[in-house]
Amino acid sequence: MTQRPKLTLERSYDASPEEVWDVLTTKDGIEAIMGPDGFKAEVQTLDLRPGGELVWTMTTVGREQVEYMTRAGLNLVTEQRARFVEVDPPRRLVTRDIADFVPGVEPYEVETIYNLEPVDQGTHLVVTFDAMHDSLWTENAKLGREQELRKIGEFLAKRQ
Repeated sequence: MTQRPKLTLERSYDASPEEVWDVLTTKDGIEAIMGPDGFKAEVQTLDLRPGGELVWTMTTVGREQVEYMTRAGLNLVTEQRARFVEVDPPRRLVTRDIADFVPGVEPYEVETIYNLEPVDQGTHLVVTFDAMHDSLWTENAKLGREQELRKIGEFLAKRQ
């Protein structure tokens, strides 16, 4: 695997590590948080163990996003795959996604590490992930991860 720079985002939630873990590792949670705004995720396979696989379909549903994807020559529906590398509930989750959706770029892996720390008011989540192949795609990935962190909070708030 080629070494690329890492990015780190952090967020705290008024929820236990077990509750945050549940959002990151269940079909309902993954479908609620996965993908940027204007996209819908649907989980097909969820085998939560080291070496297990997560397979989901990402469908572009927002009008602006459909227009952007069409102009950019990107598929409106893609199948995404990730392999679970480390599963240590409710403290640490490591995945390796396959970035195979960029026209003209050979597929490559993107590692993501989720570290959950209990704090007085709930859970502090630190997400560290590989940069993409260029600065534009890296910025898009960062924005997507920031939206994912926001969606985790929204999902947790709805469950309470």
